[in-house]
Amino acid sequence: MDFTVQKKMFRIAIKLLILVVFLGSIMIWIMNPTSTYSDIWTPYIHAKTNSTYLGNQGEPLLLYMFPILFIAALGCVYLHLEKKCGTKNCSERYIMLVNCCPIEKLTAEEINGISLWKRPIFVKGPLGIVFWTELAFIVMFIALLVWSFAVYLKIGFSPITPQLAAKYEEQVWEAQLSLAAFRLGSLGNICLALLFFPVARGSSVLPLVGLTSEASIKYHIWLGHITMVLFTAHGLLYIIYWIAMNQLSETLKWDKIWISNVAGELSLLFGLGMWVTSFARIRRQMFELFFYTHNLYTLFLIFFVLHIGISYSFIMMPGLYLFLIDRYLRFLQSRQKVCVLSSLLLPCETLELNFSKNTGLEYSPTSIIFINVPSISKLQWHPFTITSNSNLEPETLSVVIGRGGSWSQKLYQMLSTPSSVERLEVAVEGPYGPASTHFLRHDSLVMVSGGLGITPFFSIIRELIFQSTTLGTKTPQILLICAFRNSADLTMLDFILPGYGTLIDSCPVKLQIEAYVTREKHPPMSTADKDLIRKISFKPNVLDMPISAILGPNSWLWLGVIISCSFVLFIVMLGIITRFYIYPIDHNTNMIYPLSSRAVIGMLLICGSITLTASAVVVMNKKQNANKARQNTQFIDAPSPGFHSTDRELESFPKQSFIQATNVHYGSRPDLEMILSKCEGSSIGVLVCGPRKMRHDVATICSSGLVDNLHFETISFSW
Repeated sequence: MDFTVQKKMFRIAIKLLILVVFLGSIMIWIMNPTSTYSDIWTPYIHAKTNSTYLGNQGEPLLLYMFPILFIAALGCVYLHLEKKCGTKNCSERYIMLVNCCPIEKLTAEEINGISLWKRPIFVKGPLGIVFWTELAFIVMFIALLVWSFAVYLKIGFSPITPQLAAKYEEQVWEAQLSLAAFRLGSLGNICLALLFFPVARGSSVLPLVGLTSEASIKYHIWLGHITMVLFTAHGLLYIIYWIAMNQLSETLKWDKIWISNVAGELSLLFGLGMWVTSFARIRRQMFELFFYTHNLYTLFLIFFVLHIGISYSFIMMPGLYLFLIDRYLRFLQSRQKVCVLSSLLLPCETLELNFSKNTGLEYSPTSIIFINVPSISKLQWHPFTITSNSNLEPETLSVVIGRGGSWSQKLYQMLSTPSSVERLEVAVEGPYGPASTHFLRHDSLVMVSGGLGITPFFSIIRELIFQSTTLGTKTPQILLICAFRNSADLTMLDFILPGYGTLIDSCPVKLQIEAYVTREKHPPMSTADKDLIRKISFKPNVLDMPISAILGPNSWLWLGVIISCSFVLFIVMLGIITRFYIYPIDHNTNMIYPLSSRAVIGMLLICGSITLTASAVVVMNKKQNANKARQNTQFIDAPSPGFHSTDRELESFPKQSFIQATNVHYGSRPDLEMILSKCEGSSIGVLVCGPRKMRHDVATICSSGLVDNLHFETISFSW
């Protein structure tokens, strides 16, 4: 059997195994509130897992934590094989792309069948653009919450009788209120179990279902709102219960053996602080307030674990565990300052930063990178779309930064000051992006952008040029519809593919650009000196390193090693401490050793195992790549630092040789419905990135059924 086919079969087997384990986890969640689970399954599982090494912690570790981490580790192997399938050897890569990679050509019927589930169903509701697949999962998730709460109450209320309530000096409604409050906390734990998956940028779980972290932020927002509603109701109902029982002093109780009320209240207060500042209006108008208060999640989680104990926390721990690994790896990567080669300054207060990168670093189109400039703010990190292509530009990485807020304005002002900056100190995290692309599946692509929304399309166009020129792949024709406020913004079109000369002269990619300048009715009469594109070259520092993957070229495999080894290390250390320290005191009675002490030990062991394992892997990779990276940096042909005005002026744009036709329309907005209705082809991919209203308008057109061959996809980075 051909090696490529073997690898494809192995990947299919991995996915099937992942699906089986995932369905088993879903079954556990569905059965959890039932009497079958509590009366039959739990005693059996408890008898098999309860030991002197783990005690009652063995059950949640086996049922909730192990399956998800097993899926994450297997996902790393799957993604590693998928990445190797897209090797840079052109002749082999083309064969592999056709046989096993996800950008293979599909028939129009297959694409339409897949697209049906990806078609928008809601556009302008409170949730924004919602697709059929998202709606299906929303309904299933809400059904799980309703099912769990209803079954919990039905089983819990049935034994509550006036006689039983009187035994505890309660009325029936008070006992029911206490039980309902407790179960609302259980529902909040279900939401918390999913809350951290979307924000683990380098996680292996999201790519398995075709998602990226930046595209999944909206799920984090939805889950965050539901979580805080449930936890707030949980706390309020308990306060009402204590008032009715004349036990308001319970609010100040920190029980050493059982639940700590004070820890729960502190956790809720920190959660409310995050929640209040996360609403859209506050988040957009006072982003720094939102950014800094959102770091309260550490205190929220610490007191949450102290409130319920480490054993019950294992139910929500898998997502958090993967997030902690990702967060620590990001921390290690951000400690290294990267080499900034140059910057281009446009008259529209937009700039391009060009970084040196390791030739082994590969990323997909529409990937993003997080940038920190300590001279502006040591704490603020901002995401930007990578406009370069790792195949066409193996040694450089570029991002375009526009006037969007105070941070970007300060950066532009700092670079545009004639005093000249010899070196720009920058730290990065990433790149992060989709594991694969699917643009070749369509006959044609329509890209709709507004303002800086055009930047994700630069990398897509460059990837299609690479596919066409280097691999000989038939690529879809491209229609780029871009709307700008002023004519000066047209200079951004020069970033589509700058400086490739003869490569583009023979490029067969069909690209048509329709540019709309909305606030000017006529083209500018002339261009002054201020309209020139200015270039700044920076002097590399010997300590600056090219941008590289924190775990090296085999990052997915190393991530799988970190996940599996750190979890094994955590289990071993937890077992040793439980057996030789806690068990001699408690003897698995859970009535002597303090719950909060167990929680502190568990949290320290989790953080310690992740830190030790991830640090060892990073140091191992760093030693292998450091010498090679420094050699590459030393051979960079960097001009002398300072300003250099180019001879490209505003009136010359856009006139690149690879553009078949470019039309600039002044004083009008694109009639998207008319343009999309006239597009020809059996399968047309419609990509939109821009203001909220533009995304909603395009989604409405694609979901209206006006044209059946439109396949909508939004690229949004607005949080």
